Amino acid sequence: MTELIDTLEADRALKAKHRAMWALGDYPTVAAEVVPTLGPALVDACGVRRGDHVLDVAAGSGNAAIPAAMAGASVVASDLTPELFESGRRYAAKRGVEVEWREADAEAMPFSDGEFDVVVSCLGAMFAPHHQASADELVRVCRDGGTIGLLSWTPEGFIGQMFAVMKPFAPPPPPGAQPPPLWGSEDHVRELFGDRLTDVEARRENLTVDRFGTPEEFRDFFKASYGPTIATYKNIADDPERVAALDRELADLARRHDHGDGTTVMDWEYLLFTARRKT
Repeated sequence: MTELIDTLEADRALKAKHRAMWALGDYPTVAAEVVPTLGPALVDACGVRRGDHVLDVAAGSGNAAIPAAMAGASVVASDLTPELFESGRRYAAKRGVEVEWREADAEAMPFSDGEFDVVVSCLGAMFAPHHQASADELVRVCRDGGTIGLLSWTPEGFIGQMFAVMKPFAPPPPPGAQPPPLWGSEDHVRELFGDRLTDVEARRENLTVDRFGTPEEFRDFFKASYGPTIATYKNIADDPERVAALDRELADLARRHDHGDGTTVMDWEYLLFTARRKT
């Protein structure tokens, strides 16, 4: 019993850290200015249509939830970090749609079995630490024959490499936590879902990012706005040499991927995965 209590307390502490991390900075601006096309791409790939009951898991400020609502669906946007919802409500209001916002852990969602026609996650569920638990929940809340759609950064792509650059500077992950970019590996995702899905389609795509004038501008934007990057810098804040080293490495990473002419242009690879829950 003591071991169970310790495990539950450790999990609560871990989730509290995750919630706090994503509340840092300004992720809604990242979603709106850097990756705004990804939510609509996922919604389109899933064939969301009027009358569908849609769940956006780890929705953040609604990058996929709002386009789904614009397609005529009834949408619930769930996230561990409700601090992101206010921006989402404003974005939804500007587009003239309604979305229900619910605080929820992707690994233990407060929804009924088979409640939704379509279950999506755009750069969201991939950050829950226990991948199998998240995959099991995605399947559980989707109805038989319903659609599951995920969009995740790949390990080999720019953001996957960014996490690899930050890893030596970040605090060690808790026991059992898995790297987020693994969700961008088709083999890993197929293993998580096993034989519970059919009509699986998985393809790698690139997002062209031209939001930043220089590699240093990219670094400084993510340093100020993106929760995982902010948390990494906080971990080394009392060591100026390591801060300077991370500054250099992030700018160099962007520089290696820059194929622009006079302004920084990068391609960020992601995996677009769609399937149906077996009946």
